[in-house]
Amino acid sequence: MKDDKYYMNIALQQAEIAAENGEVPVGSLLLLEDGTELISSNAPISLHDASAHAEMRVIRQACTVTNNYRLNGSTLYVTLEPCTMCAGAIVHARIKRVVYGASDPKTGAVESLYQILSDDRLNHQPEISGGVMAEQCGDLLKRFFRSRRKKR
Repeated sequence: MKDDKYYMNIALQQAEIAAENGEVPVGSLLLLEDGTELISSNAPISLHDASAHAEMRVIRQACTVTNNYRLNGSTLYVTLEPCTMCAGAIVHARIKRVVYGASDPKTGAVESLYQILSDDRLNHQPEISGGVMAEQCGDLLKRFFRSRRKKR
């Protein structure tokens, strides 16, 4: 049986692809209610699009595939805690569950800095599972930023 670590490993592979492309290494996988798996990696630099976060890209894919902006019953796996923009899209898409790896104390909008996904003033609150494979996800980010600093 596939579990959260299985899907997070796929998201981590997407994060590695992002790093290879010079993007901040964040990857995502969206598991639709029917079992369809969609993947994406961070690409704001290469796409010249501030909204091209891994989560936003995979949500867009899923909306196109399902021909619906509501993604009821889906689970989003992402290697880094979503930011405010991505958290807003998660709420609007009615994603059922969010599983993330590393926390983001600077821009995290799930639990670290803001708690958008659990704000009962909003019309949807997904289930949240944070810290899944946090060490592996965090290590990839640390290696990426360490290598960027060395190049300066």
